[in-house]
Amino acid sequence: MKEPVILDTGPIIALLNRRDAYHDWMTHQIKSITPPLLTCEAVITEACFLANRDIGGTNGVINLALNGFMKVPFHFDNEMDTIKNLMLKYANVPVSFADACLVRMAEIYPNSAVLTLDSDFQIYRKNKNQVIPVIMPDSH
Repeated sequence: MKEPVILDTGPIIALLNRRDAYHDWMTHQIKSITPPLLTCEAVITEACFLANRDIGGTNGVINLALNGFMKVPFHFDNEMDTIKNLMLKYANVPVSFADACLVRMAEIYPNSAVLTLDSDFQIYRKNKNQVIPVIMPDSH
């Protein structure tokens, strides 16, 4: 896949944790995706927290960035108002800060898809009313 792929937290953990229910699915997905995958610091924060708790360390997460698998082009300083508005719009879902950042990234990269395990991305919309393309289990 040559279009930008935006990376959520769940797939990072699934990739790193061989015991994760989605590890095999994720391993299969990355064979058709051209790195780097795009993400935000909020996703890296979540992934580091979960990796430290569930798989004993954050090195795997950080190494994904160091080896060029993912990069972080998103800058919250430039997107504060938009993120605030998205969090207000989806407060009833509820939306996490990381998810709001990924929705904004889907707007910034119009031909992108979000690689996620989170079904809330079927609810979220980019540019107010556009479906966000997703790569997720059973999304076909």
